[in-house]
Amino acid sequence: MAHTQDEILAGLAELVAEETGIPAGDVQLDKSFTDDLDIDSLSMMTIVVNAQDKFDVEIPDEAVGGLKTVKDAVDYISNAESAKA
Repeated sequence: MAHTQDEILAGLAELVAEETGIPAGDVQLDKSFTDDLDIDSLSMMTIVVNAQDKFDVEIPDEAVGGLKTVKDAVDYISNAESAKA
């Protein structure tokens, strides 16, 4: 079953908080993973792997580079879920 964008955002915020210690409330759609949230590449890859498991979607390595903002990630996961439906 596909998640709403709010559910994806909340789940992603939870994963970011668990991996980095950044408060989940700071993970907003307009935030850049690197510039605003200061997430390094290793943490980002861990977040991606955990997001794949949490949302049951595939996020190929080549797609990860295009996920610059939280909104990019939410949109990618939403579209990946829709494509499976």
